Amino acid sequence: MPIRPATRTDAPAIAAIILPVIRAGETYALDPAMSEEAALAYWFGADKTVFVAEEDGAILGTYYLRANQAGGGDHVANAGYMTTPAARGKGVARAMALHSFDEARARGFTAMQFNFVVASNAAAVHLWTALGFATVGRVPGAFRHPALGPVEALVMHRPL
Repeated sequence: MPIRPATRTDAPAIAAIILPVIRAGETYALDPAMSEEAALAYWFGADKTVFVAEEDGAILGTYYLRANQAGGGDHVANAGYMTTPAARGKGVARAMALHSFDEARARGFTAMQFNFVVASNAAAVHLWTALGFATVGRVPGAFRHPALGPVEALVMHRPL
């Protein structure tokens, strides 16, 4: 599956992926009411490099890569991933994750850390665990899930 750096011309396709996920309010600690402009500004933030996964010319997923922290923590990468509903269960997120690990290594990162994995996001927790992430912290009730109420947020880490 081709994965390439995103360009601003990809913004409409990326918005079509990220806005429904943000609006659902089930997996990202972002304001579900944020505007498309704000969502794209977040995804394409100056501290991030954005990629897209394509199949037959259609963008099926997107991820960003950045340093998890500045200064003394800038050797640990952080990333966020989203796919279209049609891509779920087809290995798109796994392909983007593996691509992000290679990209992170190429940029000198030595580890990857996710600071806020919503514990009820079973697909993400399963994927990250299968790809070698360890849960190194749990924050009880840190996420207000719209249907489940307060759920844990996990801190997950893996060396690169």
